[in-house]
Amino acid sequence: MDSKTPRKIIISVAPVGRDIRPPSINPLTPEAVAQEVAACGRAGAAMVHLHVRDRLGVQTADLTDFSKTLDLIRETSEIIIQGSTGGLSDLSLEERCVALDDPRVEVASLNMGSVNFGETVYVNTLPDIRYWAGRMADTGVLPELEIFEAGMIPVCRELKKEGVIRPPYSINFCLGARWGLPAEPKSLFFATAMTDDEAPWGIIHDGMQDFSLLAAAISLGAGVIRVGFEDSAVYAPGKAARSNAELVQRAAELVRSLGFSVATAAEARRILDITSR
Repeated sequence: MDSKTPRKIIISVAPVGRDIRPPSINPLTPEAVAQEVAACGRAGAAMVHLHVRDRLGVQTADLTDFSKTLDLIRETSEIIIQGSTGGLSDLSLEERCVALDDPRVEVASLNMGSVNFGETVYVNTLPDIRYWAGRMADTGVLPELEIFEAGMIPVCRELKKEGVIRPPYSINFCLGARWGLPAEPKSLFFATAMTDDEAPWGIIHDGMQDFSLLAAAISLGAGVIRVGFEDSAVYAPGKAARSNAELVQRAAELVRSLGFSVATAAEARRILDITSR
């Protein structure tokens, strides 16, 4: 890239939250989610992260509402669709990756290990990770490697050594989940120093109360930042967004204020090398 050309930053949005309260309005039905995603795309989001959920927001293995949501999204937007193989639930190994059965899913989250989440454990065993990675390879879906704590970084190395994970893929540091890596700049310094990978990387700030960590990540070289009600409805202390599109708009303003530019969906596909899979 020409040194005079601003670096492109991909804005991802995870629009469906938990315990969302007014003035924020949580989209749950296929129609509401699709409408919100379209607005987020217009505001600058290039990728949307979606779990397979029912109309109450509960994770399910039934693709009916998920696929209908994608039908509606594709009527108005070319935003990248990212499915999930995660989330605390009672779903089986196979059910957790059911999003991969919809051919419009281009990217999917792939958790790199287990971690304590509050008073419970988010279980992602190595055999499970190998299974999900294999399903992604079979379906041509690009993995986003989710790292919640430092021990997951050598897991990435091992699975790449085994050939379970092959390029292209991206890396995502998930900070702020209790009890994962804390949402602090020094966590980013530590994690990025341990990662000698040239793959694009990004950040999630769970429970975000302002955009300062997103700004720090961009300054350190992040190519992807995520906002949305799944992580937090708050963009500044005491200030909650009414919609996900407002969060995306403010994230886009942050990117531009730092001297970078916001990637379109087409540019994001090239950056992530989605088309080569």
